[in-house]
Amino acid sequence: MAQKRDYYEVLGVSKGAGEDEIKKAYRKLARQYHPDVNKAADAEEKFKEVKEAYDVLGDDQKRAMYDQYGHVDPNQGMGGGGFSGDFGGFGDIFDMFFGGGGRTRDPNAPQRGSDLQYTMQIEFKEAVFGKETDITIPRTEQCDTCFGTGAKPGTKPDTCSACHGSGQQEVVQNTAFGRMVNRRTCTVCQGKGKIIREKCGTCHGSGTVKKQRVIHVRIPAGVDDGAQLRMSGEGESGLRGGPNGDLYIVIRVKPHEFFERDGDDIYCEVPLTFAQAALGDEIEIPTLTEKVKLKIPAGTQTGTFFRLRGKGVPRLRGHGQGDQHVKVVIVTPTKLNDEQKELLRQFAASGGEHTNGGHEESFFDRMKRAFRGD
Repeated sequence: MAQKRDYYEVLGVSKGAGEDEIKKAYRKLARQYHPDVNKAADAEEKFKEVKEAYDVLGDDQKRAMYDQYGHVDPNQGMGGGGFSGDFGGFGDIFDMFFGGGGRTRDPNAPQRGSDLQYTMQIEFKEAVFGKETDITIPRTEQCDTCFGTGAKPGTKPDTCSACHGSGQQEVVQNTAFGRMVNRRTCTVCQGKGKIIREKCGTCHGSGTVKKQRVIHVRIPAGVDDGAQLRMSGEGESGLRGGPNGDLYIVIRVKPHEFFERDGDDIYCEVPLTFAQAALGDEIEIPTLTEKVKLKIPAGTQTGTFFRLRGKGVPRLRGHGQGDQHVKVVIVTPTKLNDEQKELLRQFAASGGEHTNGGHEESFFDRMKRAFRGD
């Protein structure tokens, strides 16, 4: 029998190492040599060696006994008692590192199908008023030929004789401190618990096939950009009688050339001439459904908001609609003829404004005048 290596040497720690240092070294080495990760020929043996070392040094009583007596002949049994039981296994440790729960799962239990996500782009007004449409999505469905068994019609899968349908194999190892039982995925059935002798010609043994499925979608009025619609049972097919997953439709709303949306309210800007703002007017405003008249009071300033009640977006959860907010912006004319300029000068003069005889004053001229105290 080959001489066992010192357990402290195996883990690469000193004899005075603390519990945290030992645990850290073990986790690093177990990850490095785990057979599911390391495909080297000696990885499994090194993994067993690391685990055996940690089983002793990670336990205060066993460590104290090892420090006193070292390796003991397994036949002596540590005073007649020995250690036995299930210390976990390859699969359990792999689960611990990579997100599993450490429990053995029934490979033949029903399994829920995966959820799917589909992004749908719609027009601004389609989001406001809703729409119905059909979409086509690729998804995995149960094979109609074998009804999900993966076996050729007229046959059925056999229970794996190696693991008896559990999907797990037990490996027993006798150590200096007793019998250690490890569990790992069955190498015969790859953890499925069953073996298909004659595979279905349609799905080739998988029990599922890829299909293009047409689904009718109803988009409710008032839906906003980024909203998700959940369609129960329209995801991937479940396995072994498990329920289907769900389909989540993510809504993306195209921007509108005139309207902007904020919740259930919409906003827009309309231009006013100087005369309209000064004298007042009645203008026509487009809304989501029609054109309406809006009265502009005399003396309206640029940036003023007017509210049109109930002309916004239908409330997705509740009754009624939001409002439409109209911002007026006074547009300054850029191309005036001589007659128009003269009329504006007369208007300015009548109000006591000085226009410098029609000549524009530069910024620097105004600064000089300000410093002179004019």
